[in-house]
This record gives sequence, structure tokens and C-alpha cells, in this order.
Amino acid sequence: MKPLNKETANKTIRPERIIQFGEGNFLRAFVDWIIYNMDQKTDFNSSVVIVQPLANGMIDKLNAQDCLYHVNLQGLDKGQVVNSLTMIDVVSRALNPYSQNDEFMKLAEQPEMRFVISNTTEAGIAFDPACKLEDAPAASYPGKLTQLLYHRFKTFNGDMSKGLIIFPCELIFLNGHKLKETIYQYIDLWNLGEDFKNWFEKACGVYATLVDRIVPGFPRKEIDAIKEKLQYDDNMVVQGEIFHLWVIEAPQEVAKEFPADKAGLNVLFVPSEAPYHERKVTLLNGPHTVLSPVAYLSGVNIVRDACQHPVIGKFIHKVMFDELMETLNLPKAELEQFAHDVLERFNNPFVDHQVTSIMLNSFPKYQTRDLPGLKVYLERKGELPKGLVLGLAAIITYYKGGVREDGAEIVPNDAPEIMDLLKQLWATGDTQKIAEGVLAAQSIWGEDLNQIPGLTAAVKADLDSIQEKGMLETVKSIL
Repeated sequence: MKPLNKETANKTIRPERIIQFGEGNFLRAFVDWIIYNMDQKTDFNSSVVIVQPLANGMIDKLNAQDCLYHVNLQGLDKGQVVNSLTMIDVVSRALNPYSQNDEFMKLAEQPEMRFVISNTTEAGIAFDPACKLEDAPAASYPGKLTQLLYHRFKTFNGDMSKGLIIFPCELIFLNGHKLKETIYQYIDLWNLGEDFKNWFEKACGVYATLVDRIVPGFPRKEIDAIKEKLQYDDNMVVQGEIFHLWVIEAPQEVAKEFPADKAGLNVLFVPSEAPYHERKVTLLNGPHTVLSPVAYLSGVNIVRDACQHPVIGKFIHKVMFDELMETLNLPKAELEQFAHDVLERFNNPFVDHQVTSIMLNSFPKYQTRDLPGLKVYLERKGELPKGLVLGLAAIITYYKGGVREDGAEIVPNDAPEIMDLLKQLWATGDTQKIAEGVLAAQSIWGEDLNQIPGLTAAVKADLDSIQEKGMLETVKSIL
């Protein structure tokens, strides 16, 4: 078996036009895979320099392979099973700014540099007032980026054509807005002047993005078989699902410079990220939150098996297509396509997604993912959505604990005050009190849900039905 490097495998040399903060699995299986496809299918012709955001990371492993690695995509694509391996050759080199700060700062001096992409975790976009301009480098990611931008501004004497386009991929709603605010804080803290602030404002663009691809990461179980198939000793293989979506809140002139659509990729440049964020939370996370307790209390442990179950599968379809989809404002065809993509993801034959792993903190999840849809549905249709109401009753029942009919343990997990409240309510044995008590919990909902017309009675009725007939029969009664 050969080592994987530029001597044993073809590595195309391309201009370095992208600085990427982050060397983790997600960026390598998502952004770098997208750039690889753009290089293959368009005239984008760009390579990536990776900057390790922390002092310790994986760039030594990457550099040992000349930054070559394979992406293993698995899942269903229009009903067909896919299990592909692609060698990604777009990363030219990887730097550690803590030990190579001069090389890091020199990236700002390269005239062809045009893009900055990052994923430094949700905590990465934060203002640290302890950072100084003369730090080598600043501890925070926005601090490092401000240092780089300021050096570029000075190197090119404020040339407006040398600004950078910045796409943060951290999982924060409106991540670009947050990053921009933080850079302004550093400009003020370090007294970098009005000229630089003006250049940053007019020559650079920081754009909010939404990213979506499940990336399990390094395939420990299958790595020996993968290496045998590749005939390369690749220690940086990264596994991801087939589905990918990148929504970028930026004007069309930015889209022209980043021609992902011409490569047939699911990358959308839109005026506002908000409806797409709402779509993902509502049609991907929303069904997850209610299918999990319903499936588990019906004796089903895996998301894929729940989708394929003759009763639970219909429940999931009802919640997605008949209830939650009715509450969104994007075009119907677009929503239906996204929902079908979500179902393919739930049905991924390569991922055994335990429903219990989704059950952690179910009440706060329901509050953000499903409650808005319940309210909008009631407002638009004049009645409560039966699937979403049953989902809430199922969560309340799951939090009772105990064991399933097959003897499997029910182990709820949430904030101590929520666990204590449910324990006290279930001790009464009175479903009216249980329904009223959960719905009145301001600490969960920030309001009294007993005020929603008909909700208390509907939840009580579902709780009674689950206790008397079991979960599966209760589900059948609403289909």
C-alpha cells in the first residue's frame, strides 16, 4: 500500500486564492469538496491555504500527506445508494500561525487572495478584549482575521480592489453579522483608524451563511477496508452524507466570483438567509424532535427504521408535509424538494441514528423547532396540528421514565429543574394536572401555553390515550 502524497498521487497546482481558518472534518468534507468540484467543472482554478485556528490541531497530519485526502460520501441520492471515494487535492498547504506567524501574515501580501472561509466552532466568533494587535497571533479568530486584513490594507496602500470576501460557516444564525461586529470591535480597540475602517466596510464583504451536511468524520470502523480499496495509506479520510446545502446571504456579483451553481452544486446566493434557516429548523430539526419519542415509545430505536415503519412513517410524513410545511413561506415546490431530501437523509442506510440521541433536552428543542409551527398552523387553519400535539404528549410521556413494553429503559435527560417538574407532575397521576403543569412552565416556554385555545385538552387527551392504548394505537388514531 502506497503512502498518500504528491509523489504517489497527482496534485494539481493552482493559484492560492482562499484562506481557510479551520482544518476539521466539516470544512474538509464540505467547503473543500465544494471547491474541488468548482475547480473540476468551472474555471474557478483556486487552491486553499488552511490556517489552524488553535495552537494544537491536525495540520501536521495533513502536511504529512501533502494535504491530500479522500472524502467518502454515503447515503441515498434520488433513491440510489451511493458510497463514493474522491481524492481532494485543493489544499495547497496548511499553516500553524502560532509557530509560523510570519508565513501566516504573508498570506495578506498575496495579491491573488480573494476569499476567507472559516469554521472555528460556535465559540470561535467571539470578542476577546485581551487580544493585542502585536500578538503573534491574536488568540481569537476575529482577532487573527483583523490582523490579516489590516496588514493587507497597509501592504496595498488601501487599494479597494484588494478587499476580501469572507464566508463564515460557524453554526450561528447570522454568523456574518456577528463576525463583522466583532471585527469592528477590534478596529476600535486597536485604534486602527477611519481609513482602515472605511476600506474594510467598502472593499471587503462579510456574508452570513447557512451550512448543512452531516459529517461523521474519520471512519474508524471501515478505515482498513477503505485503505485497501484506495491502495493508499490515507489517515485523513473524512466521511460525510451525500446531501449538501450552502446558503450565502450575498449579492449576485459575489455569486459570479464564486460560481458554485455552474458546477451543479447546491449553493444558493440569496437576499436573506432567514427563511432558509427557518426551513431547516422546521423541516429537518422539527420532525426529528417529535418522531424520536413517538418512535422510541413504539419500540423503534433507529431514525431510518422509524421512517420505514408502516405507522410511524406515516406520522413523520404527516408532521412534515401536512403540518410543518404549511407554516413556511418559501415556494411550495422548493419546500417539497427539501422535505424529500430530508427523508432521504433520515433513511441513510449507512447511519444508525439512535432516536435516544435526539431526545436530549427535548422540551427546549420543541420550544424552538415545533412550537412556532404549532402556533402558525392554528392561526392559518383554525385548528391544532394533531401530529405536533401528539409529539408534545409523547415527550411528556417519555419524561415519565420507567421501561417500555419490551423492557428497554426510558432515560430522559434535561435540565434538573425540568426533570424535577416532570417527576412531581407524574407523581400526581392526574393527566389534567400534568398537561396544565407542563404547559404553564414559564422556564421552558417563556409563556403559559395553556392560553393557546384547545391545547391543554388536546395534550390531556393524547396523554390519556397513550396510557390506555399505547403509543402505536394513539398514532393510528390521528392518521
